Amino acid sequence: MTGTAVVILAAGSGTRVGAEVNKVLLPLRDVPVLVWSVRDALALPDVRRLVLVVRPEDRDAVEADVAPHLGDREVLVVEGGATRHASEWAAIQVLADDVVSGEVDVVVVHDGARPLAGLALWRAVVDAAREVGGAIPVVPVDRLLHADLTPVADDAGAVQTPQAFRADALLSSYRAAADDGFEGTDTAACVAAYADVPVAAVPSTSLNLKVTFPEDVALATELSATVPGAR
Repeated sequence: MTGTAVVILAAGSGTRVGAEVNKVLLPLRDVPVLVWSVRDALALPDVRRLVLVVRPEDRDAVEADVAPHLGDREVLVVEGGATRHASEWAAIQVLADDVVSGEVDVVVVHDGARPLAGLALWRAVVDAAREVGGAIPVVPVDRLLHADLTPVADDAGAVQTPQAFRADALLSSYRAAADDGFEGTDTAACVAAYADVPVAAVPSTSLNLKVTFPEDVALATELSATVPGAR
């Protein structure tokens, strides 16, 4: 039986958020920011693998913070690279054998600094990726301007995570990117460059914010009470 693998990127820092620790280790209600995504990932009905990508200096802290929330589940912790793409590639290489064997048919990549995605969005992107090839959450953007400050007339959207793709297309794309020295800005950029698969835009909302600045932590705490199934 095939299933889903989840990659959660947690190899950033707390520089812009003004913290002395990685921002994903900051408290959000009663648990670290990262744990919100871990709990959602493990709640997926067919998750086979969970990979956390961390900085070497954060490995012990991440393992200690996540362990109490795993129950009897296992998580693979790998060290990330200097860029987002390098961190994604480090995780995908760990999953390669499971993809080739067919044990994993969909891979989801999520930013650990987005704690409020919610299980419904996770499930929606996985289902869409399994059906059409790929899926990304998109939220409408208003008042977008061109470089000359004239309004953008076409509908525009901001892309978020979690992003999900059929595992074989994802693996082949990242292998080709490694051969070419290509680095995408996110998972979708790499897959779009190397794989001919449809990508569904899954409706999302501004609740799925990214913790980047100091005020985002307080805002996420307030918003967390409105996320369905928030614990």
